[in-house]
Order: sequence, then C-alpha cells, then structure tokens
Amino acid sequence: MALFEARHLHKRFGQQVVLEEINLSFEEGRLSGIMGPNGAGKTTCFNVLTGRYKPDRGQVLFDGEDITGSPPEKIVRRGISRSFQIMNLFDEYTVLDNIVIALPGIRKKLTNPMHAIDADSEMQDRAMDILDRVGLPGRARTNSKSLSYGERRALEIGVALATEPRLLFVDEPTAGLGADGTSRLADLIQSLKEHTTIVMIEHDMQFLFDVADKISVIHWGQVIAEGTPDELRANPWVRRSNLGELN
Repeated sequence: MALFEARHLHKRFGQQVVLEEINLSFEEGRLSGIMGPNGAGKTTCFNVLTGRYKPDRGQVLFDGEDITGSPPEKIVRRGISRSFQIMNLFDEYTVLDNIVIALPGIRKKLTNPMHAIDADSEMQDRAMDILDRVGLPGRARTNSKSLSYGERRALEIGVALATEPRLLFVDEPTAGLGADGTSRLADLIQSLKEHTTIVMIEHDMQFLFDVADKISVIHWGQVIAEGTPDELRANPWVRRSNLGELN
C-alpha cells in the first residue's frame, strides 16, 4: 500500500475546472515528483494534497487514513510537512532558533517557545543535528535574514524537517536559484531522500529528472503520464505537452 494516495480528485474555482479525476500514489522511501507547464493545475493539486484547499470531490489518504479536507495544522500533526515556494522564516531570529521553534517538543511545552530555546539543551542538540543534515551547521548563530538565498532555501527545508515528518512536500525548491545553488540543493535532496519520503513539485525538469524516482505529469488538470525519468523521456505525449526539452 502506498504511504499517500489521492483518489479521483476534482477541484473547480467558479466555472473553471482546475483538477479533474486526479489519481496519485506516493511510496514510502522514495522521491516522487510532480511537474507540468504553467497553468496545468499542479500547484492547485499540491495545495489540495497538503490541506490548503479542500477538494470538491475525491479522497486523500495518508497511511490508509482518510485526511480529505483536514486543515494543514492537523495534517502536520499526522506526520506530513511542507516547504513553500515563498519562504516562511523568522528573519529576526537566528538560524538555530528557526529550527528549534519548529520542534514538536518546544511547541508542546511552553506558551513562550522562545524562552524554551535557551533553556533546553536537548532541543538545541536536535536542532543542530537538523542543521547538519541541511548543510548549515556553521551558520547556527547567524541571523536568518543574513543568509544567502540558497541557504535560506536549505533552512526552510530544515524547518520542515524539524516537525519530524514521515512525508515531506517540497514546493518549487529551485525557484530563484542560480546554477551553483541548484547544484548544492540537488546534493541536499539526494542526501535527504535516504531517510525521508519526499514529494516535490518543480518547474526545473532537468533537476527533477536528476533526483526523482517517479514523476507524475499534470496537464489540463489531469495526470497525463507517470513513470521513471527514463520512461518519461521516451513518452511522446509528454514530449508534445509544452514541457520543453527532456535531455
């Protein structure tokens, strides 16, 4: 059984049908990608999967349980986390503080989590482990607004990992990155996928083809193809779907 499934999802806004009969499944221990041209419906699909939008019809299952229409905070408590295309960081806090404040133990213990950051050395150690995983151990005491754009991307993924997810959704991680930043991010994603199940929406096809185990292509609000990167490279329908060159 897949860790996460979407069955027969439909979503419309007014008279516009954005998603029609979407079926997706994501296996544990793998990196699954979602791609498609602008306006294809992939972002709406991502928002339905992560609880930001409720589908008009259909079902979303996580580990066999129906989570259709659950609010994002409830979905996070079940073990699903998400990073965003537009980053959400506390710029006035340090890199370490951003991670610590996202840890479940800190959020549970006190009404003032910032007080707990300095008081709980165990939580700080856990946060440092996460910073090491995302390649930022030497930046722990740096104010987050002083980070480079690529480092902020890595920190946002670290914040998502701090919630201890079984499944991590990553939204357009290469947006705004240059070639060097994209290369470093690819190394980070490759290391994370060894321990975390990841679903990624991404506009950079070559990046996605380099890191994903399986990719679903959404166009016209429907899944038009699924398969490994090699299978999709050979798919004539995908190649004709205004997705650019697949090398």
